[in-house]
Amino acid sequence: MSRIPETIEDVSGLLAERRYIADRSLAVSIFLGLRLHKPLFLEGEAGVGKTEVAKVLASGLQRRLIRLQCYEGLDVNHAVYEWNYARQILHIRLAEARGAQASSADTEREIFGPDFLIKRPLLQAIDDHGEPPAVLLIDEIDRADEEFEAYLLELLSDFTVTVPEIGTFTAKHPPIVVLTSNRTREVHDALKRRCLYHWIDYPDLTREAQITEAKVPGISYALAREAAAFVASLRTEALYKQPGVAETIDWASALVALGRATLDEAVATETIGALLKYQEDVKKVRQGGLSARVHEAKKTAVSA
Repeated sequence: MSRIPETIEDVSGLLAERRYIADRSLAVSIFLGLRLHKPLFLEGEAGVGKTEVAKVLASGLQRRLIRLQCYEGLDVNHAVYEWNYARQILHIRLAEARGAQASSADTEREIFGPDFLIKRPLLQAIDDHGEPPAVLLIDEIDRADEEFEAYLLELLSDFTVTVPEIGTFTAKHPPIVVLTSNRTREVHDALKRRCLYHWIDYPDLTREAQITEAKVPGISYALAREAAAFVASLRTEALYKQPGVAETIDWASALVALGRATLDEAVATETIGALLKYQEDVKKVRQGGLSARVHEAKKTAVSA
């Protein structure tokens, strides 16, 4: 499918075909973002599937995925464009070696031309050359500085980038934009107002089991539900880092790799590192008693 989905059901189908099990509210947000040509701002805990939304859209719509991974100190040179300084210097030296008669002004125009411009993700997404618009993923915007956030706000207003030495690049067809945030800091309201906002929460037991079955080949129905119930119980604890859906999938894959069809205390003890990434959390959960937690998860998996 290369065209924009015409209904919310089409969006749900596109996601499901690529093993992304979404609730209707997320499908509605995606549909409106595509129809209204507005960026989609996805917020939620780490590992709940925010980044995956952009990947699935790019695959389902047969568009190029352009990803900008944000981090502290991200600047225009790494996000938008920079000059290929090494190639510029080489060009100047070659011109000097050939004894070129061209003026320094001509040389300067050459080295600050399109051939020496390195396009970073934001400029790549805008300079589309008439191709179907790409899916631009701006991942973990909350990790970037407020200065970059202000620049991004301006960019999303008109989808133009000005390179002083060359001119202005304007998107013929604006990209499909997905921004994600783990909420390590609050993103400015002005940026959120440019977007359609959606909070992706942890799924309920049934949906997490469905996600696990879709993502882990060979897993039994019972084990998928038991794993989902066990992880849901961990999320009720005051842990340093609660396991996300990504960790549930990793853990379920480990259980299948060990040939398990059901959950027990021994395998939970041996594989807890697939779920919890901090020693303090591992210690707390083990001290709390894994036997009772496993028993309760199996009971919940049957009754829920």
